Amino acid sequence: MSPILFFSVIVLYFLALIVISRITAKHANSNTYFIGNKQSPWYLVAFGMLSDSLSGVTYISVPGAVLNQSLTYLQVVFGYFIGYFIIIYLLLPLYYRLNLISIYTYLQQRFGKNAQKTGAFFFLISRLLGAGGRLMLAIGVMQLFIFEQYHIPFALTASIFIGLMLLYTYKGGIKTLVYTDAFQSLFLILGVVLSIIAIATQLDFNVSEVYENMAHSKYSKVFETDWLKGNFWVKDIVAGALFTVAMTGLDQNMMQKNLSLKSLKEAQKNMLWFSFVMLIISTLFVALGALLYQYADTKAIVLATDASGKIITDSVFPSLALGHFGALTALAFIIGLTAATFSSADSVLATLTTSFCIDFLRFGDGNAASDAKQKNIRHAVHIGFAVALLLVILVLRYAIESRATIKLILAMASLTYGPLIGLFAAGLFTKLKFNDKWIPIICLISPVLCYFLNIYDKTLLGGYDFGNEIILVNGLLTFIFLLLLKNKDNELTL
Repeated sequence: MSPILFFSVIVLYFLALIVISRITAKHANSNTYFIGNKQSPWYLVAFGMLSDSLSGVTYISVPGAVLNQSLTYLQVVFGYFIGYFIIIYLLLPLYYRLNLISIYTYLQQRFGKNAQKTGAFFFLISRLLGAGGRLMLAIGVMQLFIFEQYHIPFALTASIFIGLMLLYTYKGGIKTLVYTDAFQSLFLILGVVLSIIAIATQLDFNVSEVYENMAHSKYSKVFETDWLKGNFWVKDIVAGALFTVAMTGLDQNMMQKNLSLKSLKEAQKNMLWFSFVMLIISTLFVALGALLYQYADTKAIVLATDASGKIITDSVFPSLALGHFGALTALAFIIGLTAATFSSADSVLATLTTSFCIDFLRFGDGNAASDAKQKNIRHAVHIGFAVALLLVILVLRYAIESRATIKLILAMASLTYGPLIGLFAAGLFTKLKFNDKWIPIICLISPVLCYFLNIYDKTLLGGYDFGNEIILVNGLLTFIFLLLLKNKDNELTL
């Protein structure tokens, strides 16, 4: 397919998002922007959260990572599933009982303003880095197959996409995103399903043969049993549960949509359905990865490598989908990737803006500013985060090289979400009071220690290799440091 056809598809897709935005953003105010007037349909939120959770990293990097990890990413997915139930029965009841807009307001009520700002700060950093990595990957693929044909530099391509996202998110906020993300989930899932069908067709496999060939292929390993390795199954399952709690339950980006629902019951129903569908879709993605490499082996296709001769795993799915599976699959891939590109960052802009306005600018906390003034401030903050996100994309563009982006995203999350786990754990599972002025320092020390521990783990621990479970160590260190600095008068008063 020609680059001009791909570009036309992206333009039509974007126009559809603009139409949805115009319809949903009518008469929008701050309440609409922040929590969708508490009128979001739970089934649309559940379906839309798929595209927000999967993103371009899952779409491209998870299938590619099968080369080195086989199907062991499913260990993390099983952990995700456990984590969703912690959110359903522990965190959502808390957020609804306190009637929160920003979930970090809980930290202010429990510990003080410094704790609230610290929690919000780590969310802002986590989401900027995570969304930047996801967008960098997806835009990079489009750059390679479309925009480079017209000699458009990557920086301009990234700027165009950020600008497009601004156009349909700056006004309607969460209300718009509930509908646009559901729209995008449909196309993201369509892309992976059609790709699996295309591979099976070209290999002359029926459904049962697809399963049989995967089960007996060299990529069929699901559980890593060597406890010294970074992806030992216990580590990945525990880390997966913690990643879900941190990156969904303690993350304003994911929780803001849940808080836009009418009631706690609807929010719990939304998360329950989402958890089961997420498990199924994630399994499809790793199955796709195994089939991609089996197809390349069968057809003797030479995959792209970096300067050191290593296969660039993030390029495997794009190169095969666009060059070997036919026009229909190529079209489905580019639409799915476009969905992943927009959905992985559009809601981030809205929720970063929400957190900054509520947690730092104190909107709704006795702020006397008029709604019109707050609206202008909100738009300026929204644009400011769009610029910050663009800068992160450009920096990460030159830091990834041949690494699987999914590994980089999880590594960054381990460092930035760990302090949030420690803070919320101290609030939920103790009745102690802590010196609020020390909380920012404690939450900076823990990830720094974990960063160096992750570098020198094999030397210090006799060959033990830290993997995703470093997020647990990070959270525990934060929790322990908080206990060491508890107030002498530790009776909790709320």
